[in-house]
Amino acid sequence: MKAARFYGREDVRIENIEEPSTRSGTVKIAVAWCGICGTDLHEYLEGPIFISAPGHPHPLSHESLPVTMGHEFSGTIEEVGEGVTGLAVGDNVVVEPYFVCDECPPCTAGNYHLCEKMGFIGLAGGGGGLSEKVVVDQRWVHPIGDIPLDEAALIEPLSVAHHAVIRSGAKAGDVAIVGGAGPIGLLTAAILKGIGVTTIISELSAARKAKALSSGVADYVIDPTVEDLKARVLEITSGIGTDVAFECAGVNAVLDAMLDALRPAGVLVNVSIWGHPATVDMQKIVLKEIDLRGTIAYVRDHEETVALVQSGTIDLKPFITGRIALDDLISQGFDTLVNHNDTAVKIIVHP
Repeated sequence: MKAARFYGREDVRIENIEEPSTRSGTVKIAVAWCGICGTDLHEYLEGPIFISAPGHPHPLSHESLPVTMGHEFSGTIEEVGEGVTGLAVGDNVVVEPYFVCDECPPCTAGNYHLCEKMGFIGLAGGGGGLSEKVVVDQRWVHPIGDIPLDEAALIEPLSVAHHAVIRSGAKAGDVAIVGGAGPIGLLTAAILKGIGVTTIISELSAARKAKALSSGVADYVIDPTVEDLKARVLEITSGIGTDVAFECAGVNAVLDAMLDALRPAGVLVNVSIWGHPATVDMQKIVLKEIDLRGTIAYVRDHEETVALVQSGTIDLKPFITGRIALDDLISQGFDTLVNHNDTAVKIIVHP
């Protein structure tokens, strides 16, 4: 079968590899669509990061590069292994792409997303969505009913956004600001709108500003190169500031702006993965008693996220801005998102 294999920095190859075999407790999924994630781009430009380097295999998958990439994917169950219940051939599904040990203190406490050995399918090994087929433990497979398979490829990043909003404690009637209107920023705003929060998005890109408005996830869009962001936020909030803020860009200036936009005793959630250490003005946190919270991936979020899409509360169609074949992954996928990211939001790949 065809698969996109990561060999090293700026070295991803479309190759023919052996199709995986179904094992007891697993299902084989024919991949329909797989999203290109910002994490994939970080690996491509700067990696290996989450992908294990040669000689240092992942402790759970026991794999190191080259590995098959792709962790935001949807598909249809093609085979069901022995002992699998609640899933059947023909079911359309998405995958919560984890490896966890189930033995460390976070796992035994129920926080499997904080597993000391945690890895992601499509990064740590185990196959990936940028291939024709993948075999996954039934634990991580979530049926999606009649959600279209192309839209379902965004369930994984939407679950990231859902977990970030849960971490924030945001509730109906609050005002939130989201720093960065990339896929995660837009989907975070979508979750916020879905629970009745007023949303402000800070973004520079013309295409992404337009998408924030046309998709309906932003009540206000502010370009900080054109307007004074803090002054505009205070105007919108009658001089108070926002209740919650979400840093979704991995850019220090955005982090600083989120601290300025928050009201005293507000909550800042860092959603982005940083490629370098950040500098934080601790005085802003201290004098305003701001809570700064981290968030990673998701934990027991997928079922509720799927339900939000099934109910029509969240419409994922507007965020898909490109559909490409696996053979075009680099030329029309990675290159577009790295060098022309103002022209695209989410590109999905059909293996």
